[in-house]
Amino acid sequence: MPTGDALTRLAAEAVIFWADKAMARRGVFHWALSGGGTPRALYALLATMPHAARVDWSRVHVWWSDERAVPPDHPDSNFRMAWETLLRHVPIPPAHVHRLQADLGAAEAARVCEQELNHVILQQAAGIPRFDLVLLGMGDDGHTASLFPYTSALQVRDRWVVDNPVPKLSTTRITFTYPLINAAEAVIFLVAGQSKAATLREVLLGSLDLQRLPAQGVMPLNGKLQWMVDQAAAANVVPRPTYPSEEFIYRRVALG
Repeated sequence: MPTGDALTRLAAEAVIFWADKAMARRGVFHWALSGGGTPRALYALLATMPHAARVDWSRVHVWWSDERAVPPDHPDSNFRMAWETLLRHVPIPPAHVHRLQADLGAAEAARVCEQELNHVILQQAAGIPRFDLVLLGMGDDGHTASLFPYTSALQVRDRWVVDNPVPKLSTTRITFTYPLINAAEAVIFLVAGQSKAATLREVLLGSLDLQRLPAQGVMPLNGKLQWMVDQAAAANVVPRPTYPSEEFIYRRVALG
């Protein structure tokens, strides 16, 4: 399995691949970003040469699969992390940055995001907005986006974005729902670290239990699902490969 920088480079190649594919097909690339610590290095790499020059940022729209109940300048804001590591360094039009406006309140932010999705993406699809790429992480508890174990958003099938109370964190998050995530052209999980190893094994190889392991509910209906994991996170799933070039092998697997 790739480790450290190799995983980050692999993920960057995947983002560029899906961006190129979307732009060739429809002229734009709609990408839902993930928060948390794991994608930070990916965003920073995409902001630097030569990677930044390989993307036509004028045709990229960025969204967020979830957000914390904090203003955009707060240290815990998923928007702030992406802005500081990537967005302020590339020539993406401000109108193409569709942050979840948590400062409006979680319920209102979810409603406003749904309106934006309806206006910007739905006109190009049928029935439900279809992202070109949704990037997700996975928590030690099996949550993804802000779909936490045993929370109400796991049951939602008639909304795209909702406010989701998370009692164990004593807060309410804003999150994409399964219907929106699973309508995507591609979904990539980016998972790193030994702390994820036991949960990753359960998610991939254990019995289906969406309430306990929400990441299992990510099953694109007509798209591709890719897991990009480092050696530490995959320790309980597969043995370390012995191929001469791990990065080459996993790039071929990920990008087809």
